Amino acid sequence: MRTVSLQAPDQILVTQYKDGNEKALEQLISRHKGKIFAHIYNIIKDADMANDVFQETFIKVIDRIKMNKYNEEGKFAPWVMRIAHNLSIDYIRKRKKSRLKETVFNDFDMMNLIAEPTPSREDRMIEKQTNSKINQLLSQLPKEQKDIIYACMYRGLSFKEIAEEKNISINTALGRMRYALINMRKMIDTQNVSLHYSM
Repeated sequence: MRTVSLQAPDQILVTQYKDGNEKALEQLISRHKGKIFAHIYNIIKDADMANDVFQETFIKVIDRIKMNKYNEEGKFAPWVMRIAHNLSIDYIRKRKKSRLKETVFNDFDMMNLIAEPTPSREDRMIEKQTNSKINQLLSQLPKEQKDIIYACMYRGLSFKEIAEEKNISINTALGRMRYALINMRKMIDTQNVSLHYSM
């Protein structure tokens, strides 16, 4: 393996790496890893995840160099920083969406009316009364929130299917479900509605 000069400019090291010198890439990573990792960590605030994004950053850097998509002569560090920044922001967005979905589905458990395989007459009566009360609450919701609840609860559609049917984003569908459940909780509290679940 050919050696590289520790003082060689970034662009020379990039060129050497393109020519097959792996040591040149190692030198580039070593030279900039502190600043790049610090930038990622400042956005993500989690060392393990920051390390994953750091590795993903240089995987993308390698791919782009090998595909001759790096042409910013003399600007290697800012170029890598932009890649790291974009990947960090993408991670944050995905994490927020994941948390929103988790919250929505956790809240949705409050309305999870799962009957026993052989429910008693009393269980069926309680479930009927509970469904009636829930329908009354649903009727008081804004139409776009009510539509999301009906599509999910009664039609069994996924949020992806709802989004496609309503011509909205999945995030918007999740948001409407979230607000619908919040509003229903408020109505349950303010109207002193008692819900009994058949579990």
